[in-house]
Amino acid sequence: MRLALVIRPFADDNLMTARQMGVEDVVTTLPHELQTGPVWDYLAIVRHKKRIEDIGLRWSVVESVSISNRIKLALDGRDEDIEHYCQTIRNLGAAGIPTMCYNWMAVFGWMRTSLTTRTRGGALASTYDHEEMKNAPLTEHGEVSEERLWENLEYFLKIVIPVAEEAGVKQGLHPDDPPLSPIRGISRIITSPEAFDRVFDIAPSDCNGITFCQGNFKAMGVDIPENIRHFGNQNKIVFAHFRDLHGQVPTFSESFHDDGDTDMASCIRAYNEVGFEGAIRPDHTPTFAIDKEETGGYNFLGRLYAIGYMKGLIHGTA
Repeated sequence: MRLALVIRPFADDNLMTARQMGVEDVVTTLPHELQTGPVWDYLAIVRHKKRIEDIGLRWSVVESVSISNRIKLALDGRDEDIEHYCQTIRNLGAAGIPTMCYNWMAVFGWMRTSLTTRTRGGALASTYDHEEMKNAPLTEHGEVSEERLWENLEYFLKIVIPVAEEAGVKQGLHPDDPPLSPIRGISRIITSPEAFDRVFDIAPSDCNGITFCQGNFKAMGVDIPENIRHFGNQNKIVFAHFRDLHGQVPTFSESFHDDGDTDMASCIRAYNEVGFEGAIRPDHTPTFAIDKEETGGYNFLGRLYAIGYMKGLIHGTA
């Protein structure tokens, strides 16, 4: 496995610090100022990639290219948006970017009911408590059924996966966060290991894979190492998020990577057992008291702390 980081703020000093920590891979999107239209421009991709490579790092995962509600909800303009997404895949493949992370959360993405839960030493962590959302009003889209989302995902995959195969860009589907349905009337369908099995049956392909987010599998209440083996032995894990929690749905709080409920060393051993060679990055870290940047779980100091912990686990389980 290869240690990777999301860099926020995306600055040369932070990129250099990541390299000095022993990180080799960067997980990033194309900066907004370089996104000049609905399709990511090939030259913009190449220039961003070279900026990363010139510091000694590798841009190995795109997280994420936006997938519109017109696609996820089958609204007018869906086919146009899918074609834009496909052309971006082609451009990324031509530039040598091998992996994309995406999600199928309609209307809103990852959700927390608190960003100020105190964890070890008073650090700030995020929490989801479904009790707080039971009386939340519906969104402008009203109620969206699971059946509708499955139909639309199948339509999307049958167009996109062949394009990904031709471009040589693996697609890693991220679990819904939280893995619970519905929220504000909007169903969530990628909420269990069985959901991923169904996704892979829809479009059998080496390019149809999973972003194995450990935090979401912990929130599902399943055995994480067992699922790493289940999907890893099928070569379906194309990218991984290293994250831990206290609790599981309907209520959980995020934790430091060395302070949650999961035996994280057993997860590293499972990745080794299945021969996982992709990028793995720390995800959602609490905010330290001396953090200068408030980026909602993506604080640079917390991520460097997590990298040190991950390196220790990797060396200790080798």
